Amino acid sequence: MNDTATGGTPDDDTPSEGTLELEDRTPAPQAGDTDDSSDTGDAGDAGDADESDEADEADEAGVTFADLDLRPELLGALSALGYEEPTPIQREAIPPVLDGRDLVGQAATGTGKTAAFALPILTRITGHGKGENPKALVLTPTRELAVQVSEAMHRYGSDLGTRVLPIYGGQPIGRQLKALERGVDVVIATPGRALDHLSRGTLSLGELSMVVLDEADEMLDMGFAEDIEAIFAEMPAERQTMLFSATMPPRINGLIKQYLTDPARISVGRERTSGGAESPITQTAYVVPRGHKPAALGRVLDVESPAAAIVFCRTRDEVDSLTETLNGRGYRAEPLHGGMNQLQRDRVVERLRGSSADLVVATDVAARGLDIDQLTHVVNYNVPSAPESYTHRIGRVGRAGREGTAITLAEPREHRMLKTIERVTGHKIAVKKLPTIADLRAQRLEQTRASLTEALQDTSDLDRFRSVVEPLADEYDVVEIALAAVKLAHEAGGTVTEEEEIPEVKAWPPADGKRGGKRDGAPGGGRGPKGGRAVGPGMTRLFVGVGRTSGVRPQDLVGAIAGESRLRGRDIGAIDIADRFSLVDVPSGAADDVIAALKGTSIKGRKATVRRERYQKK
Repeated sequence: MNDTATGGTPDDDTPSEGTLELEDRTPAPQAGDTDDSSDTGDAGDAGDADESDEADEADEAGVTFADLDLRPELLGALSALGYEEPTPIQREAIPPVLDGRDLVGQAATGTGKTAAFALPILTRITGHGKGENPKALVLTPTRELAVQVSEAMHRYGSDLGTRVLPIYGGQPIGRQLKALERGVDVVIATPGRALDHLSRGTLSLGELSMVVLDEADEMLDMGFAEDIEAIFAEMPAERQTMLFSATMPPRINGLIKQYLTDPARISVGRERTSGGAESPITQTAYVVPRGHKPAALGRVLDVESPAAAIVFCRTRDEVDSLTETLNGRGYRAEPLHGGMNQLQRDRVVERLRGSSADLVVATDVAARGLDIDQLTHVVNYNVPSAPESYTHRIGRVGRAGREGTAITLAEPREHRMLKTIERVTGHKIAVKKLPTIADLRAQRLEQTRASLTEALQDTSDLDRFRSVVEPLADEYDVVEIALAAVKLAHEAGGTVTEEEEIPEVKAWPPADGKRGGKRDGAPGGGRGPKGGRAVGPGMTRLFVGVGRTSGVRPQDLVGAIAGESRLRGRDIGAIDIADRFSLVDVPSGAADDVIAALKGTSIKGRKATVRRERYQKK
């Protein structure tokens, strides 16, 4: 925060014109507090460090919301919602924010970070009168997350009368204009829509005192860096800034240096269970040849039997095709991608929440911001192109101590990226053999056995079937009757009809460490196969002369193309990144425009040659 470089409170108790006076919430000194460590006796003795740490942990474990100096109205709302003890991110973030400090919080999805900034915002801005312009702004990468944050603030501040407004694309702008004219206290916005209102003159940030960048890494990945810069240019210099991010790539450090002053820094993993272990997310990978992925996914889902799952794909075409395949297999699957309007997307999410759908097959962008409590499984149909993407995807399961499962289908050539993800996230991904047809049949028999066992727990409803069994018992052996009944029950639940043989990948990674084929012997070394993947209908493949050795990621290529040309990010097709170049599929009608727009443009600090790929495999 620009006005609290030291001490954590404003330098001047008198508010300057156009800014909001914030309460000084620096805690009063407690009895025995002193700045002189020499007065604490043995407290500074290194021998007591472990004992002190244990005491601190015990103190933290007993902290309640009532200990965090929140407004009484918020405590009442939290109690009504059933919240008693803060999560680690809430416990560590709320005090410095209430003290007026800028804050950097690294926290995974599902750790309670929304309340970590929402509660102190509601505490600090309340009681200073109702003006027309917002006192706090929360920027989120997606409309779904904007709605979720807004709903949370409404729940927490139900007794405060705080006026909270979400503004995002896909919603009638007239409704937003009317609310802004009436006056709001907190705006939760996507960067694009916030910038739209600023350019229209319908949103003023002149009285802003608090701002939050939520899921900052996601916003940068989606190409919002310039929008964020333009929005911050409209804010007062004297403000309090908070940044939350699941990952901390170098670009995030750039944001911190540019917009935050002497921030408190907090890094919190997932909430731990009472036994001290992290909320368990079982992370598994299966190695599958590309052409057998649909069948492989079906087998895995049949064995896992998820209550609710999201399957992530790279493109909308892949989403539509896989959804159709899964529905043909008997699952209730719904697609979710950028080609759908907001109403359609909301309906898909509600079907999954309401258990009228088992699976949502989605692209990354369409699924960003989704928060579904009952989600048990996340499936990566392909290995994510960056560890950050993997982290965000699997963060949707394993919340609040519940178990969750993350499954990745990896092609043999993708072992290096899987190892990179393991290294960056610090978690081992167990590589398992794909379930066989025999495994599926055994699973189905086990399900039948479990159903029969459950039925035998209560025999009061079985008497009405005696008239069927007793006459049969005069003609057949009782065991044979039972076997016939089990057969009928088993077949009524469906049978395994798939007989497709999926070849087993013998070595993972290959024993000689090579990726095989011509790519290792290609000029330049490690360049990757040219044109190995077919180009989709209506698409043209472009060669871009920067690759993995330049630190290029798919989002860098999408950002460069969407930023320099008239092409939208969602219109860009598949992307393959080799060591020294990349291949990007774009709509054929826009290929020449993209080539012209990228001429002379730097990507990751390097000017890249851009041309049509010479070999276009259809």
